[in-house]
Amino acid sequence: MTTFVLVPGGWKGSWAYEAVIPLLERAGHEVHAMTLTGLGPTDDAATVATANLDTHTDDVLRLLERADLTDVTLVGHSYAGMVITAAADRAAGRISRLVHLDAFVPRDGESWWSLTNDYFHEVATAGAATTGYAVRPPGDRDPRRRPHPLASFMQGVRLTGQVDQIARREFVYCSGWEHQTPFAELHTRLQADPAWQVHEIPTGHNVMNEAPDFVCQLLLS
Repeated sequence: MTTFVLVPGGWKGSWAYEAVIPLLERAGHEVHAMTLTGLGPTDDAATVATANLDTHTDDVLRLLERADLTDVTLVGHSYAGMVITAAADRAAGRISRLVHLDAFVPRDGESWWSLTNDYFHEVATAGAATTGYAVRPPGDRDPRRRPHPLASFMQGVRLTGQVDQIARREFVYCSGWEHQTPFAELHTRLQADPAWQVHEIPTGHNVMNEAPDFVCQLLLS
């Protein structure tokens, strides 16, 4: 049995993995899907305003410690690549595998803001104009999406290098939204890095819903 911890990207909660979770559980594995602080449907304005990358990293670390999870496959989508990198750096002994699903792979000091592209800079700037601390979800897709804490997009990650000691590190590049993706340069960089296993699938960014069988088989491989 494998233990999976699934961390959603910006504006989303645990429901982001709803198509993948039953596939993993039916295969006999333990699955923990997270909703990060400030993204819950009952979180108040003060919680959203004060949540940053450290807050979200601590969310993951508390789960690992509270449930005494070890030999974990830690999965992050999109923004959550920042979170799982930071958490794995501080809990490397509990993590055996990192999977970045079309997700950022930051180096020390980098932030979501410093790594993303002009399209998402505009999304963040326009989306935070009303409150100054929470970024409205772009578009009008899933009504469950929540305003995302701006501070978590802006804060730089602090890494010691322990994350680089995790033997299995994988990156999935979704090539079906190349007009907007901020991950093209990252894809090229990781393809040239022997420490990383890189996969590609011609879906849009929301690969967990567009290709749940692919994601499940990747995680079970």
